[in-house]
Amino acid sequence: MLAHFTAIYEKGEKYYIGYCPEVPGANGQGETIEECRESLKEAIKLILQDRLEDAEIPQPGKQS
Repeated sequence: MLAHFTAIYEKGEKYYIGYCPEVPGANGQGETIEECRESLKEAIKLILQDRLEDAEIPQPGKQS
């Protein structure tokens, strides 16, 4: 499943930081914007995966 989210990036003195307003708690950082983007993508993925597990939403192909 492909989803699109808003990503906001800011450049600090040494690192880029990024966050996603649609996914509270999802943030990333990196020395380059590419590293920051990958870090943020992983954070979003982990948070959404955790939410699915907590909600015990049945997923296609899996039986409870």
